[in-house]
Amino acid sequence: MHYDIVIIGGAIVGSSVAYYLREEGFTGSIALIERDPQFSHAATTLSCASIRQQFSIPENIRLSQFTLKLFRRLKETFGADADIGFREGGYLILAGEAGLPILKANHEVQVAEGADILLEDAGQLTQRFSWLSTEDIAAGAYGRSGEGWFDAHAMLMLFRKALRDRKIDFITASVTGIARDGSRVTGVSLDNGETLEAGIIVNAAGPNAGKVAAFAGLELPVEPRKRNVFVFEARDKFTDMPLLVDPSGIYVRPEGSVYITGGADPEEGDVAPDPTDFEVNWPLFEEVIWPVLATRIPAFEAIKPTRAWVGHYDYNTLDQNGVIGPHPEVTNFLFANGFSGHGLQQAPAVGKSIAELVMHGGYRTIDCTAFGYERVAEGRAFRELNVI
Repeated sequence: MHYDIVIIGGAIVGSSVAYYLREEGFTGSIALIERDPQFSHAATTLSCASIRQQFSIPENIRLSQFTLKLFRRLKETFGADADIGFREGGYLILAGEAGLPILKANHEVQVAEGADILLEDAGQLTQRFSWLSTEDIAAGAYGRSGEGWFDAHAMLMLFRKALRDRKIDFITASVTGIARDGSRVTGVSLDNGETLEAGIIVNAAGPNAGKVAAFAGLELPVEPRKRNVFVFEARDKFTDMPLLVDPSGIYVRPEGSVYITGGADPEEGDVAPDPTDFEVNWPLFEEVIWPVLATRIPAFEAIKPTRAWVGHYDYNTLDQNGVIGPHPEVTNFLFANGFSGHGLQQAPAVGKSIAELVMHGGYRTIDCTAFGYERVAEGRAFRELNVI
């Protein structure tokens, strides 16, 4: 079977690529390969599902602003019933004295890009959020609008439903190999024994993207990173609470009548887990997360988790930024990988960018040149400082 485009990975990034290819007028055949059709272990559906403009580089801000515009015209785009429960509650990123210069520099970049972010000192924050302890806090950056959280599964289903009307072939399988003929990839092998010929291959394989690139003989510094997410109840309900990011990296936000929280496990370090490891590290809450929350929000002193889950980041070990666009030598192999925790919120913009490359030979909406593979080949980091 021959396809003009084969997309490896059918969650939000791959689905966005397929969707925007059709929106840009691509009429050729498209195969969307996904090994987990229920998305039970997908980074998309296991995300804490939030969107922000508080990044350190303009390109990341622009990618998220594209998605924000989509959210605000969701019903116009996907139909009157489209709803992802978007709550524009904002982010509040806190910094101590040591982190203040970076917070200020990031804020200047964000405001220059049109983001509605306030930089407030500890006194102003206490006045705005009476439940917040600002001990050891110098300042915080608060998103008054254009930031918040949403239902990741609902977002994915909107794209998947839209694809059913756009002549996309959904294939349930795992890719086991990629064929090459010199400077071109020519097809993929599947675990069901099938072989698909391909004019273009798009790597949208999330945490498995490095492995998929290796099938084509290409190096990509993207590995899984395990992230635990905990749900807890609290007696006090703070209706004005944004998504709060402590200087320690621990975050917390409301989710209906409960709260969700998480953060990296300091004992795991910068090590890729077994890709099948979705076991919750319960001691992480008691030993690492709870002490931070109880200190930062005294009303959370007596909390316990009621449930939890684990998701995997597609972590770019070079610079924690996405890799977007073609390989410079194997030019019909395209990357949409390595977003290191902000892929869900940027997926529509990435899909649009890949579609523009295919259809027009260049970027038209957002210039993603800085995210290109060339920096990977050179070992030249294009680092995002605000990774949560």
